[in-house]
Amino acid sequence: MSLKTLDNSLEILNYFTRETPSWGVRELAKEMGISHSIVYRTLASFEKYGFLEQDPLSKKYELGLRFLEFGQMVKEKMRLSELVYPVMKRLAEQVEESIFLTWLDKADGVTVEIAESAHRIKYDVSLGTRTPLYVGASCKVIMAFLPQDKQQEIISNGLKAFTKNTILDEEKLLKDLDEIKEKGWCYSVGEFSDSVFGLGVPLFNSKNEIIASLTISGPEYRAEEMNTKEALNVLQKAAGKIQDYLKHYSSNYR
Repeated sequence: MSLKTLDNSLEILNYFTRETPSWGVRELAKEMGISHSIVYRTLASFEKYGFLEQDPLSKKYELGLRFLEFGQMVKEKMRLSELVYPVMKRLAEQVEESIFLTWLDKADGVTVEIAESAHRIKYDVSLGTRTPLYVGASCKVIMAFLPQDKQQEIISNGLKAFTKNTILDEEKLLKDLDEIKEKGWCYSVGEFSDSVFGLGVPLFNSKNEIIASLTISGPEYRAEEMNTKEALNVLQKAAGKIQDYLKHYSSNYR
């Protein structure tokens, strides 16, 4: 297999997202602007090894269980459930809202662990959710600590509105990021999902590089009942415990 063929194959996988979880051969080929025969051979190969599955009725392809296996392997390697989740769960019980661990992955934040609130009404995000770094507390608190050239690169690739509160003005966004970095935390409301608040703090590796964030999140109407100062205090304490582990993890695996 040539490097170009490998690049094309991996690019095809990137088209399977939460917004478009399934693709037919011809529609994907049209979307990518490449030969449908190339797309067909690639999808068939991924299906052969369990990375994709084909719906017998629609004939469309979707992600297979092998990705779930790999995701679980990564999670076990990081020992998130064993070492990090208990800290997150205690925090969720203290603040009575859901807690999210978001990991930096290029220009996105990926949800890698969740400790859910006991409330029946809560912010519903699943493991593996991928969000642009310029939107929402969990991601913006990561972006704020990236080098300026990386921030500019993310912005130059375009800013998409998820809600009416998403910041799309470059100057305003950069100013917001500077303020977040200066105070060391981020609070947002309705930037990624309507009527949802987030209170996030950064997490660093052993080289003091930003790698993740820890965030309290829930419905906006409950934020009014929350003591933000007290919540931030317990969030930062929990983040300190998690960061001690992440620094050890990152020094061994980065």
